[in-house]
Amino acid sequence: MITHVLRSARRLECGCRLLPTFGARCLLARQPVRESVNMCAEPGSPGSPGSHALRTGLHRFNGVPDDAARQALLNCCSSSRWASAVAAGRPFPSFAELQSESDTAVAALTEADLRAALAGHPRIGGQPTSATAAPAGPNGAVGPNGAVGWSAQEQSGVAAGGEATLRALADRNADYERHFGHIYLACATGRSAPELLRFLTERLGNDREQEWRVVAAELAKINRIRLRKLLTGLAGWA
Repeated sequence: MITHVLRSARRLECGCRLLPTFGARCLLARQPVRESVNMCAEPGSPGSPGSHALRTGLHRFNGVPDDAARQALLNCCSSSRWASAVAAGRPFPSFAELQSESDTAVAALTEADLRAALAGHPRIGGQPTSATAAPAGPNGAVGPNGAVGWSAQEQSGVAAGGEATLRALADRNADYERHFGHIYLACATGRSAPELLRFLTERLGNDREQEWRVVAAELAKINRIRLRKLLTGLAGWA
């Protein structure tokens, strides 16, 4: 059971708030947290050129009908519980508040919800398909490729890996899926194939509960990055 898996959290220097704790002990202590967080840093800052696009996109996101908001959010994360919770939190006064609501919604996901979220992600090193994207449109869209295009962007560092590394990554993916019964999820933004392979190999030593907590923490990072892309896309719609 992974109910409220990330409720107890502490903010790390990258701004990805949700790395779960139990009392004073970090349950991800066995993971290379500092490295993995830094490799998955969010781009931009409040004063960056993209901040105007974020404000414009947020304004449009706040104003679309509920169904359109949920549909747009499903491009970020295919958990309907997460999408409904975030959509219900509108209107958001700032992008930071939207991200905070996303973190809270991830924290409330059950194991079944996390499995639904995993269904929207291709294997690391695999090919995204149209099944990973919700339909797009001007009332809450991210563009014609949706999550498919985002997955390709996020895994761009994997494509540069050598043949031996990619073969090892495919083999370890298979080992992971046999061991845990679901795909390996990692925030791939800014990470190379060797880094993702090393992270995967380290996680094979986790027990089931520990691994679900790592999955949830990685999902929270991915959702934060994708929300930025969602708002930037909305800002571009006429």
